[in-house]
Amino acid sequence: MTTPTIAATSPIEVELKKGKKYWFCTCGKSQKQPFCDSSHKGTDFEPHVFEAQEDGSAWLCRCKHTDNKPFCDGTHDTLK
Repeated sequence: MTTPTIAATSPIEVELKKGKKYWFCTCGKSQKQPFCDSSHKGTDFEPHVFEAQEDGSAWLCRCKHTDNKPFCDGTHDTLK
């Protein structure tokens, strides 16, 4: 198993639009965190595609170790 790069040890608040698809970065190398910019090319990583279930803000993971992709589950607190 390949370990992702920790982009940050805190989540980021983003605005999501209901019904819109998003490509969440799983490798941690994207310069457009928390979303994919194809920096994973040539690795075993693939973006996590998800569709927003509602309009509004959400806290997305940047440590890339959450068990609830793409949402933060507090795992970053164990990585500090």
